[in-house]
Amino acid sequence: MRRIPLSRRSHITGFQALPTGATEHESALERDFVTLTAFFDVGAVVRAQPVTIRFEHEGKARRYTPDFLVKSRDGRSTLVEIKYRRDLRIQWARLRPAFAAARGWAAANGASFRIITESAIRGPRLDAAKRLLPLRAAPVDTALAAMTLDRVAHLDNPTFSMLVDALPGSRGAALAVVWRLIARGQILVDLTAPITGDTRMAVAT
Repeated sequence: MRRIPLSRRSHITGFQALPTGATEHESALERDFVTLTAFFDVGAVVRAQPVTIRFEHEGKARRYTPDFLVKSRDGRSTLVEIKYRRDLRIQWARLRPAFAAARGWAAANGASFRIITESAIRGPRLDAAKRLLPLRAAPVDTALAAMTLDRVAHLDNPTFSMLVDALPGSRGAALAVVWRLIARGQILVDLTAPITGDTRMAVAT
Protein backbone atom coordinates (compact mmCIF):
# COMPACT_ATOMS: atom_id res chain seq x y z
CA MET A 1 0.00 0.00 0.00
CA ARG A 2 1.35 3.40 -0.96
CA ARG A 3 1.78 6.01 1.76
CA ILE A 4 -0.76 8.81 2.13
CA PRO A 5 0.66 12.10 0.77
CA LEU A 6 1.70 14.62 3.43
CA SER A 7 -0.26 17.47 1.92
CA ARG A 8 -3.91 16.86 1.11
CA ARG A 9 -3.93 20.12 -0.87
CA SER A 10 -1.87 18.32 -3.52
CA HIS A 11 -3.72 14.97 -3.50
CA ILE A 12 -4.98 14.70 -7.09
CA THR A 13 -5.19 11.09 -8.21
CA GLY A 14 -5.38 10.24 -11.89
CA PHE A 15 -3.75 8.64 -14.91
CA GLN A 16 -1.91 9.96 -17.93
CA ALA A 17 -1.95 8.03 -21.19
CA LEU A 18 1.57 8.00 -22.64
CA PRO A 19 2.81 6.29 -25.81
CA THR A 20 4.59 3.79 -23.55
CA GLY A 21 1.53 3.13 -21.33
CA ALA A 22 -0.69 4.79 -18.73
CA THR A 23 0.99 6.25 -15.66
CA GLU A 24 -0.70 6.96 -12.34
CA HIS A 25 -0.12 10.16 -10.36
CA GLU A 26 -1.28 11.17 -6.88
CA SER A 27 -0.63 14.91 -6.86
CA ALA A 28 -0.64 17.87 -9.20
CA LEU A 29 3.15 18.02 -8.98
CA GLU A 30 3.48 14.33 -9.91
CA ARG A 31 1.13 14.94 -12.85
CA ASP A 32 3.29 17.84 -14.02
CA PHE A 33 6.45 15.74 -13.71
CA VAL A 34 4.95 13.04 -15.94
CA THR A 35 3.90 15.65 -18.51
CA LEU A 36 7.38 17.18 -18.53
CA THR A 37 9.06 13.78 -18.85
CA ALA A 38 6.72 12.63 -21.63
CA PHE A 39 7.49 15.72 -23.70
CA PHE A 40 11.24 16.06 -23.24
CA ASP A 41 12.15 12.35 -23.06
CA VAL A 42 10.18 10.87 -25.96
CA GLY A 43 9.81 7.12 -25.52
CA ALA A 44 10.59 7.13 -21.80
CA VAL A 45 8.78 4.51 -19.72
CA VAL A 46 7.39 5.99 -16.48
CA ARG A 47 6.26 3.50 -13.83
CA ALA A 48 4.40 4.71 -10.76
CA GLN A 49 5.08 3.11 -7.35
CA PRO A 50 7.70 0.84 -8.93
CA VAL A 51 9.08 -0.86 -5.83
CA THR A 52 8.69 -0.95 -2.06
CA ILE A 53 12.10 -0.79 -0.39
CA ARG A 54 12.36 -2.41 3.03
CA PHE A 55 15.12 -1.27 5.36
CA GLU A 56 15.97 -0.95 9.02
CA HIS A 57 16.49 2.31 10.89
CA GLU A 58 17.27 2.64 14.58
CA GLY A 59 16.34 -0.97 15.13
CA LYS A 60 12.93 -0.68 13.46
CA ALA A 61 11.77 -2.22 10.21
CA ARG A 62 10.64 0.42 7.76
CA ARG A 63 9.56 0.57 4.15
CA TYR A 64 9.51 3.26 1.47
CA THR A 65 7.84 3.44 -1.95
CA PRO A 66 9.33 6.03 -4.34
CA ASP A 67 6.99 7.80 -6.72
CA PHE A 68 8.37 6.72 -10.10
CA LEU A 69 10.94 4.70 -11.97
CA VAL A 70 11.83 6.40 -15.25
CA LYS A 71 13.56 4.40 -17.98
CA SER A 72 14.83 7.00 -20.44
CA ARG A 73 15.19 6.48 -24.16
CA ASP A 74 19.00 6.58 -23.75
CA GLY A 75 18.85 3.53 -21.45
CA ARG A 76 19.29 5.27 -18.09
CA SER A 77 17.04 4.32 -15.19
CA THR A 78 16.15 6.81 -12.47
CA LEU A 79 14.22 6.21 -9.27
CA VAL A 80 12.35 9.44 -8.54
CA GLU A 81 10.75 11.02 -5.48
CA ILE A 82 8.55 14.07 -6.12
CA LYS A 83 8.24 16.53 -3.25
CA TYR A 84 7.24 20.12 -2.70
CA ARG A 85 10.22 21.99 -1.25
CA ARG A 86 8.33 23.02 1.88
CA ASP A 87 7.23 19.45 2.59
CA LEU A 88 10.77 18.21 2.00
CA ARG A 89 12.19 20.65 4.55
CA ILE A 90 9.56 19.77 7.15
CA GLN A 91 10.00 16.01 6.78
CA TRP A 92 13.71 15.83 6.01
CA ALA A 93 14.83 14.17 9.25
CA ARG A 94 12.21 11.43 8.89
CA LEU A 95 12.70 10.93 5.16
CA ARG A 96 16.50 10.93 5.04
CA PRO A 97 16.92 7.23 6.03
CA ALA A 98 14.36 6.22 3.38
CA PHE A 99 16.20 8.24 0.75
CA ALA A 100 19.49 6.60 1.75
CA ALA A 101 17.84 3.20 1.31
CA ALA A 102 16.56 4.28 -2.11
CA ARG A 103 20.06 5.29 -3.19
CA GLY A 104 21.32 1.90 -2.12
CA TRP A 105 18.56 0.12 -4.03
CA ALA A 106 19.23 2.21 -7.12
CA ALA A 107 22.98 1.55 -7.02
CA ALA A 108 22.34 -2.20 -6.74
CA ASN A 109 19.93 -2.14 -9.69
CA GLY A 110 21.83 -0.05 -12.22
CA ALA A 111 19.86 3.12 -11.56
CA SER A 112 20.22 6.48 -9.86
CA PHE A 113 17.96 8.18 -7.31
CA ARG A 114 16.69 11.75 -7.57
CA ILE A 115 14.53 13.97 -5.41
CA ILE A 116 12.73 16.46 -7.67
CA THR A 117 10.83 19.51 -6.42
CA GLU A 118 8.57 22.08 -8.05
CA SER A 119 11.56 24.34 -8.76
CA ALA A 120 12.80 21.79 -11.33
CA ILE A 121 9.35 20.91 -12.69
CA ARG A 122 7.35 24.11 -12.97
CA GLY A 123 8.23 27.02 -15.24
CA PRO A 124 8.41 27.79 -18.97
CA ARG A 125 9.46 24.22 -19.91
CA LEU A 126 6.34 22.77 -18.28
CA ASP A 127 4.16 25.46 -19.86
CA ALA A 128 5.59 24.52 -23.25
CA ALA A 129 5.09 20.80 -22.62
CA LYS A 130 1.44 21.30 -21.66
CA ARG A 131 0.79 23.33 -24.79
CA LEU A 132 2.80 21.24 -27.23
CA LEU A 133 2.32 17.65 -26.10
CA PRO A 134 -1.28 17.40 -27.39
CA LEU A 135 -0.09 18.75 -30.77
CA ARG A 136 2.62 16.13 -31.24
CA ALA A 137 0.26 13.59 -32.80
CA ALA A 138 -2.02 16.13 -34.49
CA PRO A 139 -2.28 15.83 -38.30
CA VAL A 140 -0.17 18.22 -40.35
CA ASP A 141 -0.32 19.45 -43.94
CA THR A 142 2.78 17.71 -45.33
CA ALA A 143 3.26 20.11 -48.24
CA LEU A 144 3.00 23.18 -46.01
CA ALA A 145 5.23 21.51 -43.41
CA ALA A 146 7.95 20.92 -46.01
CA MET A 147 7.66 24.53 -47.17
CA THR A 148 7.84 25.74 -43.56
CA LEU A 149 11.03 23.82 -42.85
CA ASP A 150 12.54 25.18 -46.07
CA ARG A 151 11.68 28.74 -44.99
CA VAL A 152 13.31 28.24 -41.58
CA ALA A 153 16.44 26.90 -43.24
CA HIS A 154 16.76 29.79 -45.68
CA LEU A 155 15.53 32.80 -43.73
CA ASP A 156 18.19 34.76 -41.86
CA ASN A 157 17.82 33.86 -38.16
CA PRO A 158 14.00 33.85 -38.38
CA THR A 159 11.65 34.62 -35.53
CA PHE A 160 8.26 32.99 -34.96
CA SER A 161 6.46 36.01 -36.43
CA MET A 162 8.80 36.22 -39.44
CA LEU A 163 8.17 32.56 -40.25
CA VAL A 164 4.39 32.79 -40.00
CA ASP A 165 4.36 35.91 -42.19
CA ALA A 166 6.52 34.15 -44.79
CA LEU A 167 4.10 31.27 -45.32
CA PRO A 168 1.35 31.30 -47.97
CA GLY A 169 -2.35 30.88 -47.27
CA SER A 170 -4.23 31.76 -44.14
CA ARG A 171 -2.55 32.84 -40.93
CA GLY A 172 -4.45 30.13 -39.06
CA ALA A 173 -2.98 27.39 -41.26
CA ALA A 174 0.51 28.88 -40.89
CA LEU A 175 0.23 29.03 -37.11
CA ALA A 176 -1.08 25.45 -36.97
CA VAL A 177 1.81 23.99 -38.95
CA VAL A 178 4.48 25.97 -37.06
CA TRP A 179 3.15 24.88 -33.66
CA ARG A 180 2.93 21.24 -34.78
CA LEU A 181 6.48 21.25 -36.11
CA ILE A 182 7.73 22.72 -32.83
CA ALA A 183 5.81 20.04 -30.93
CA ARG A 184 7.41 17.31 -33.07
CA GLY A 185 10.89 18.72 -32.57
CA GLN A 186 11.37 19.46 -36.26
CA ILE A 187 11.63 23.18 -35.53
CA LEU A 188 13.88 24.01 -32.59
CA VAL A 189 13.18 26.88 -30.18
CA ASP A 190 14.37 27.81 -26.71
CA LEU A 191 11.83 26.14 -24.42
CA THR A 192 13.38 27.57 -21.26
CA ALA A 193 11.58 30.83 -22.05
CA PRO A 194 8.01 31.56 -23.18
CA ILE A 195 7.44 31.27 -26.94
CA THR A 196 6.61 34.69 -28.39
CA GLY A 197 6.64 36.36 -31.76
CA ASP A 198 10.33 37.19 -31.18
CA THR A 199 11.37 33.60 -30.44
CA ARG A 200 14.21 32.51 -32.74
CA MET A 201 13.77 29.30 -34.72
CA ALA A 202 16.04 26.71 -36.34
CA VAL A 203 15.61 23.43 -38.21
CA ALA A 204 16.49 20.26 -36.31
CA THR A 205 19.49 18.46 -37.80
